[in-house]
Amino acid sequence: MHQQFMAAVRQLCNEKNLPEEVIMDIVKAALRTAYRKDYGNKEQNIEVEIDPKTENVTIYIVKKVVSKIEDPDSDISLEDGKKINKNIQEGEEIRMDVTPMAYGRIAAQAAKQVIIQRIQEAERDFMYETFKDRENELVNALIHRVDNSQVYVELGGVTALLPAREQIPNEQYYGGQRIKLYLDKVVKTTKGPQLLISRTHPKLVEKLMELEIPEVKAGTVVIKGVAREPGVRCKVAVMSKDAQVDPIGACVGQNGVRVQNVTHELAGERIDIIPWSEDAQKYIAESLKPAKISRVELDVAGHLAKVYVTQDQRALAIGKSGQNVRLASHLAGWEIDILDTTEPSGSGATGRSAASKDGEAAPETIKMVSDLDLPESVKEKLTAVSLEQVGQLVGLSAKDFLQVDGITEDEAKQIVEAVHAHRK
Repeated sequence: MHQQFMAAVRQLCNEKNLPEEVIMDIVKAALRTAYRKDYGNKEQNIEVEIDPKTENVTIYIVKKVVSKIEDPDSDISLEDGKKINKNIQEGEEIRMDVTPMAYGRIAAQAAKQVIIQRIQEAERDFMYETFKDRENELVNALIHRVDNSQVYVELGGVTALLPAREQIPNEQYYGGQRIKLYLDKVVKTTKGPQLLISRTHPKLVEKLMELEIPEVKAGTVVIKGVAREPGVRCKVAVMSKDAQVDPIGACVGQNGVRVQNVTHELAGERIDIIPWSEDAQKYIAESLKPAKISRVELDVAGHLAKVYVTQDQRALAIGKSGQNVRLASHLAGWEIDILDTTEPSGSGATGRSAASKDGEAAPETIKMVSDLDLPESVKEKLTAVSLEQVGQLVGLSAKDFLQVDGITEDEAKQIVEAVHAHRK
């Protein structure tokens, strides 16, 4: 019976993924409780030993050897103590074997509920400590089931909820799908650890870039800021600690393969990599790329940046539904007011509320990208990011065009040549 009992203990260790010492401590505590209930009382000092070789369970009651007994539950006279151990001295503790007959069977039944309860508590504590150490990390998860807008994932034996607000809009989820998540926080609850996971957190982009870009993982290239509209577009500011390492090139990779891998993981989210600068004016101008900025004026007191652009760059600077200026504002940490170089201060569109009127069709006199001598596939990539007017491309380098999702080095050079030829 003892062997069956210990076999059940080892099975629990495997099923619950808990160390054997943890399970054994729980079992001993449960057996002490069961003995006190059936044979003794709660005041007694009970010890339980389980022999690892024979797997026998032995119950001991521990008493102190005294000259005068004050508490029969905890004291034993020196005379009685010497009957058990002739070498015992006053003031020492003595252990007496009080294991009942067939205690393995009786204890297993009496302690069952206590063991189950304690194991559940230990399992929750073990899981909490395990995941607490993984806060702020990228984790791999398996989607267990999808219930309307709620997505439940399995993470190392714990089921966690990916709520709708933390899901990438329009991303499709299905059972059995493997996804990468950002583990933001672990909260201890009575029902076990609650994992706060996300697919929309800016840190997810950072962690994915660490995974794909050795220079980022090594700390040579540092990510200074991330601004996201999940599933649509993201701006990432980077800098290099090594003058010999180009942070933009390191992040983009040959033919854009590194940044494209991150984009693929984020349901097609377009990622703009820009150089970080301590110079706020320069940083704001870089944040608004691919628009060409004429000048930036800072109102430090109001924490407002007045950004001046030519008329043909205005729509590009603001972006579709204000997306470009909104992301730039978030990334740079300044409210941004987009102004025409010819208009008075205060009449522009801000990074907080860029108006959709800036997306109106250009006059027919403005030359369009569709007129350029370029493959249709390249034109489509440009127009997909609101680069529809030739004037928007003037002055941009091949390096600038590599920021456009899907544009290769050869295509970037073709665009520069086509713009130059069109202006002759």
